[in-house]
Amino acid sequence: MNKLILYALAAVVMLRFMAATAGAVEAPRPAEAVLKLMNREIVTLRADLAGATPEARVERAKKRIARIEDADLVHPIRAETLILGQTKGYQFMIGGQPMFALLEGDVDTANGETLETLVKQTLARLEEVRQARREQRYWPSILEGVGLSLAATVLLAALLWLLWRVTRFTTTRLDQVRARYEDTTKHIEWQEYAARLGMRILWLVRWVVALVLLYAWATFVLGRFPITRPLGSRLGDFVLRLLEWLGNGIVAAVPGLVTIGVVFFITRAIVEVLGLFFSKVQTGHLEVPFLHAETVSATRQIVTVIVWGLGLAVAYPYIPGSSSDAFKGLSVMFGLMISLGSTGLMTQMMSGLVVIYSRALRKGDFVSVGGNDGIVMEIGALATKLINIRNEEITIPNSVLIGNSIRNYSRLSEKGGAVISTKVTIGYDTPWRQVHALLTIAADRTTGIEQEPTPFVLQRALGDFYVEYELFAHIGDPMRRFFILTDLHANIQDQFNEYGVQIMSPNFRSQPDHQVLSPRENWYAAPATRPEGN
Repeated sequence: MNKLILYALAAVVMLRFMAATAGAVEAPRPAEAVLKLMNREIVTLRADLAGATPEARVERAKKRIARIEDADLVHPIRAETLILGQTKGYQFMIGGQPMFALLEGDVDTANGETLETLVKQTLARLEEVRQARREQRYWPSILEGVGLSLAATVLLAALLWLLWRVTRFTTTRLDQVRARYEDTTKHIEWQEYAARLGMRILWLVRWVVALVLLYAWATFVLGRFPITRPLGSRLGDFVLRLLEWLGNGIVAAVPGLVTIGVVFFITRAIVEVLGLFFSKVQTGHLEVPFLHAETVSATRQIVTVIVWGLGLAVAYPYIPGSSSDAFKGLSVMFGLMISLGSTGLMTQMMSGLVVIYSRALRKGDFVSVGGNDGIVMEIGALATKLINIRNEEITIPNSVLIGNSIRNYSRLSEKGGAVISTKVTIGYDTPWRQVHALLTIAADRTTGIEQEPTPFVLQRALGDFYVEYELFAHIGDPMRRFFILTDLHANIQDQFNEYGVQIMSPNFRSQPDHQVLSPRENWYAAPATRPEGN
């Protein structure tokens, strides 16, 4: 029972606390209404007066002020003490006419405001409105404003006309420069691109200057009339605040910009030193065990990207606005784009690095990849380009390149020359020595085949019906591989025809009556030579 009583008391206390907290949080703020006269904010009313809400008090004050005669405007505005029961306030009067009252409840005590300071501030603003209203009804003043506005409008039109003429003249000259270099040159000329950039910048500057002139004209014209003078003052204050913000931003950004400049120059110096190092390695003036001539260029690019990436990472926090939401949004967007599109891209780039650092091929090599034979013209980060004998450009993605075997006919040609081979099948009734001699003579008579090392023949297989012979020879220029093979095949046919040996591989439907073999007396048939002692 005691526990139940304690639990009930605790629940009651908790509910009272929650109700008090909810009431404190959800308490409605008192209604407010701002009294505005001639585009000027006079005072904010917050208290009820004799059952009238702040909105009703504002409407009542506007009606009373609208009924004030011009004769009353010559009198200054005064504030008289007002006592309503326990409430103290002030009544604003002009020439014996009441305008509105301020009460203690209208004071914003949260900001440290007092009734006396609020009354002084309101008097000053009402006096400004009184002067503006008198000036608004004074025709010489209005005519002066109209005249100054017309003069400002004429000046604006003249300045805009001059601006358009100057920019059009300059744009025409820049376009002539662009056209001259575009039509007469076939290589990149900085003058053409400078002219294009200048035309775009000039177009932007023209509109910016035009908008600035229009803004200044609007500020000046609005300030010439009492009723619109506050709007002109706000426009002018906006420009001043903008210039102040820009100035403060520039001053605050100076240390960061200096830091970025230092980081930039240090990073550039490091890149230049590394570039000199890699250049010496590439030209052979410096030998480094882990660097080769074929991989120096790629290594240089990778190291340069890494160094500039580190420099950017160090300088990024000092970039003005780098901590703003805009920069964060851009970072998220670029990160998402890279994440979505980097899978295939990174696969190709990593495959390109494998191709480069494996040194399987280099620019100018004659290679065969996946049945495509050609000269390597470019090894890119994503794909490798070949030119075949038909003058066709073949693009092979690097991921496909590393997935196939690569035959490089040029890599070893500097030492012993590239090797070509061709096969023939001859029946068992032709002496193998004669076939060897015929193939060797055909190789000797072929232009492009090196005499050293000497061409040689291998018997690759003893088939059911014929012997398979393969001729091997070295060539000095791998680029002429197909042309040399064509000449070699022609010479082989000529040699075999000259000595009456047919290039035909017999296949039997049934075993002939006589044995198919080469008689001993024909073993050294011409052009084969008999070794001494046999």
